[in-house]
Amino acid sequence: MTGCTGDHCVTCSDEAVPAVVVRLLDGGLADADVGGGRIERVSVALVDAAPGDTVLVHAKEAIGVVT
Repeated sequence: MTGCTGDHCVTCSDEAVPAVVVRLLDGGLADADVGGGRIERVSVALVDAAPGDTVLVHAKEAIGVVT
């Protein structure tokens, strides 16, 4: 049986990373600065985010807004 323990999931070893929402797009998507000026398209469908917000992103899906 597998499970998640500690700071990350033992089944996928992925962790959420902070990203700053640069602009909101149609369809629940956003362009986000993931660091070093690198922009990636992520889904913000699960969170209430606005440009300038920092979100935690896992597998290109924002899963939380950092306050």
